[in-house]
Amino acid sequence: MGERQISQAVIRRLPRYYRYLGELLENGVERISSNELSKRMKVTASQIRQDLNNFGGFGQQGYGYNVKYLHSEIGKILGIDKSNHMVIIGAGNLGHALANYSAFEKRGFVLDGMFDVNPELVGMEVRGIPVQMIDELEPFLESHQIDIGVLTIPKSAVVEIANILVKHGVKAIWNFAHTDLNLPDDVIVENVHLSESLMRLSYNIARYKEEHNK
Repeated sequence: MGERQISQAVIRRLPRYYRYLGELLENGVERISSNELSKRMKVTASQIRQDLNNFGGFGQQGYGYNVKYLHSEIGKILGIDKSNHMVIIGAGNLGHALANYSAFEKRGFVLDGMFDVNPELVGMEVRGIPVQMIDELEPFLESHQIDIGVLTIPKSAVVEIANILVKHGVKAIWNFAHTDLNLPDDVIVENVHLSESLMRLSYNIARYKEEHNK
């Protein structure tokens, strides 16, 4: 693959490929053509071939793709063949929901700790992980190798907490706070704005109604 720059659009499609291929595996499908995969994913066969050619292609003329092999290779590209350890900062409703999502572990994401400022939550466990007070975060980071910090806290606190995570070597932030983060270039930040996603859905509903009520 060398140093070839992969577009963000391709990277955004990789998890979908991984998910669909996983479903095919569960259904006992051993191989699939780009045309068949195209019908399932609603992405053109040409686009699928172009996307996968960024990483070597993986297919054989007249045979298609070996589902198990392609699923495994995309998992490696996504890095989910290795464990990523994470902490959740903010043990409210969203933090609890994320901690309870068992599929994370199947993808190699290991939850090691949860932290909050609310003393009433201390000692509460989510799938065996106890909630700790936020002032225990730094000692915890010093004694654990954490890859990802998940922020489900008010935006007033997010910059301070993100800086603590970065200071202790955390290189990836999954940010659910309603503000974007400006961190060093070697820190990867994925900002998740749930309200923006809902507004995009609202836009598409409005356009659909306009088109079908003419």
